[in-house]
Amino acid sequence: MKVTICRKGYFSAAHKLYNPKWSKEKNDEVFEKCAYPNYHGHDFEVHVCVTGDVDPETGFVIRISDLKKIIKQEVEIPLDHKNINMDVPYFKDKNPTTENLAIFIYSQIKKHLKKEHQLEIILHETPKNYVRYGDS
Repeated sequence: MKVTICRKGYFSAAHKLYNPKWSKEKNDEVFEKCAYPNYHGHDFEVHVCVTGDVDPETGFVIRISDLKKIIKQEVEIPLDHKNINMDVPYFKDKNPTTENLAIFIYSQIKKHLKKEHQLEIILHETPKNYVRYGDS
């Protein structure tokens, strides 16, 4: 039987949603206030959920202290108090939407897990808006 364990992480970051191939008017129409030229910020909350078999010797799917370290190293340090468009190389040519941020976080976390582990990322941009991305 599979069990899912989740841990929350937090980061505050600025970004601007903008497609450089479009006019300012089209960017304003599509992205609205998120295309503001001087960026805008959010206090993001991320849920990292790992699903797998419970190890019969430890009783864990993954040690929560290990998951805590992975989130700190791969999410909070690279993203907290950053301008995502300018400070995170992954977003040099990608629009830093919440959807793309969730994909980025997934790729950063997944490389630290066992192959048999499933991963789901739930990323809250605001208390009302969030995305889910992962293996589930």
